[in-house]
Amino acid sequence: MFLVDSHCHLDSLDYNNKTIEDVISQAQQRDVKHCLSVATTLSGYQAMRKWLSPYLPTISLSCGVHPLNLDDEPFDFNLFSQLATDEHVVALGETGLDYYYQQDNIKIQQTVFAQHIQLGRELKKPVIVHTRQARQDTLAIIKSENAYSGVLHCFTEDIDTARQLLDLGFYISFSGIVTFKNAESLREVARFVPIDRLLIETDSPYLAPVPYRGKENQPANVREVAEYLAVLKQLPLEIIAEKTTQNFCHLFGVRLC
Repeated sequence: MFLVDSHCHLDSLDYNNKTIEDVISQAQQRDVKHCLSVATTLSGYQAMRKWLSPYLPTISLSCGVHPLNLDDEPFDFNLFSQLATDEHVVALGETGLDYYYQQDNIKIQQTVFAQHIQLGRELKKPVIVHTRQARQDTLAIIKSENAYSGVLHCFTEDIDTARQLLDLGFYISFSGIVTFKNAESLREVARFVPIDRLLIETDSPYLAPVPYRGKENQPANVREVAEYLAVLKQLPLEIIAEKTTQNFCHLFGVRLC
C-alpha cells in the first residue's frame, strides 16, 4: 500500500527528540511513502530546500507565501518567480486568504494570492490554497484569475463551496479535522467529494487526528485520515490509498509508483 501526505510542514516539527530521518522512517512504517512539504515564506522555502535536498526522492516541495506570513518579510515576486521554477517545486503556495486572523491587509492578501495563481498558470503548476472566513473572495479570485489547477487544502467549508471548486477543476484535501467529534458537517462534504478528486493530508505539525488530537502531528498520521475516510465512504483502505495517490500524482505531476 502507498499513502501520500499531500500537505505537511516538515520544517515546523519539533526536532529536539527526533530527526527528519525518524519522521520519514515512522511514516514509511505506516505505508506513508511520500509527502509534500509546504512553504509559508520564501526564506523558509530556501532553507527548507537546502535542508531537505538529500530526501527529495521521498519528499516534494512547494514554494509560496502564506497569507498570515505576509508581514514576516517583503514579498519579492521576482525572487518567487525564480524559486518556483525549481524542478522539485511541484506547487505554488501555501497561498490564499485568511480574514479570521488578519483583516488589516486584505488587499495585499488578495494581490499576492492572485500573483500566485498567475505564476502557476504561467509555469503550469497548481496552487495550494488556504482560506478562512474568506470563502467568497477566494472563489472569486480563483475564477477571475483562471487558475491552472489546484487544491483547497485542509478543507473546512460547505458542500456548495466544494461543488464550485470541483467545477473549476480543483481537488479537495481532508486533514485530521474530519475525525473530530464536532465535524459532522465536514464528514458530509467528504461523502460528497468524488474519489477521483480527493486528497489526504496531515498539515503537520498541526491538527493531529483522533486518537492523537492535542499532540504534535506527523506525516505517519495521514494513515488515520485515510482509514477514517475509508469507513466514511464505505471503501476498502487500499482503494482510498490507491486513488488519493493517483490524484496526487495527477495534480502535482509527480511519478511515484
